[in-house]
Amino acid sequence: MKEGIHPAAYRPVVFKDMSNDDTFITRSTINAKETIEIDGVTYPLIKIEISNTSHPFYTGKQKLVDTAGRVDKFMSRYGNRNKK
Repeated sequence: MKEGIHPAAYRPVVFKDMSNDDTFITRSTINAKETIEIDGVTYPLIKIEISNTSHPFYTGKQKLVDTAGRVDKFMSRYGNRNKK
């Protein structure tokens, strides 16, 4: 591998799944604006929308997430095409 192309600032970071409040700690170089305290240690916090604990492929459960009325908007546009 080439020398000097990989970041050296790896540190523990907490990723939090916002759909089910699951958290996990891994090493990353991502910049975080928020922090969280776990077991007396303060970590940078990154909030994510979906992870392996909430994704339907991994959980086996199909869940409809409608955060901004997108399903209703789609149905109003395209849902009644075959009805006359």
